[in-house]
Amino acid sequence: MKAQVIRSFGGPSVFQMEDIPIPEVKPGHVLIHVKATSVNPIDTKVRSGLFRDVAADFPVVLHGDVAGIVEEVGEGVTEFKRGDEVYGCAGGFKGAGGALGEYMLADARLIAHKPKNLSMAEAAAIPLVAITAYEALFDRAKIKAGDEVLIHAAAGGVGHAAIQLAKWAGAKVYTTVSTPEKQQIARELGADVVINYKEKSVSEYIEQYTNGKGFKYIFDTVGKENLDRSFQAAALHGTVVGVAARSTHDLTPLHSKGLTFHVVFMLLHMINENERQQNKDRLNRISSIINEGYRS
Repeated sequence: MKAQVIRSFGGPSVFQMEDIPIPEVKPGHVLIHVKATSVNPIDTKVRSGLFRDVAADFPVVLHGDVAGIVEEVGEGVTEFKRGDEVYGCAGGFKGAGGALGEYMLADARLIAHKPKNLSMAEAAAIPLVAITAYEALFDRAKIKAGDEVLIHAAAGGVGHAAIQLAKWAGAKVYTTVSTPEKQQIARELGADVVINYKEKSVSEYIEQYTNGKGFKYIFDTVGKENLDRSFQAAALHGTVVGVAARSTHDLTPLHSKGLTFHVVFMLLHMINENERQQNKDRLNRISSIINEGYRS
């Protein structure tokens, strides 16, 4: 099969089109005829060498998100059959080849039936960001109908998925953006209140929208200085969930407010085999939401 392969870390030029063997099906896995993939920041970071701890050994085929058609089913797999349309985040990292090839071998615990109302390209853009947002909002923060949540970076991959999932759950969504164009995107996604953080400081918007009390739930998809702003914006005994915490911070606000802080790193459930079913369960729930035809 044809595949984009890298044999060293670096920029986009490290990709090489090569003929490599089609992966052999093994128990618990399916062979997917790849129809679409998508690019996430983690993919570029792995390619560049920034995330070597989750990178597979060279030569490697990258990209985790995939949508395609089941070509062959391995022993023990009963949920899928040849011809099924599936999607998931199922490779491109330690222990598994990725989606930048004509075929991809995927652990059946990392894929789900593709939502019927999405194209292959649309489906391939969903798994990593939606699974991350789902875990953050429902498994960590445990938001429910009527809760108010601040979601940073409305137009980002994880942020835009989080807004829609939070609205589906019945929460009131506040979100931050940096431009009028992103403001419009946030409103179209269903955000109730859109804050341009370049025009309002944290103290200004928590005073305006929470009477200075802060937000009970905050989902920070940005990290670095914005994580400090998230701690500042949190209410007493609030919950902050982050996806980027590879940085140094003053934890005094967590102590002084009694905050709960969670970190979500979705790839942990991929590279640790005994946790893969958790991502599958989340993806199945996401598929159900999409199949219901939910619109914010």
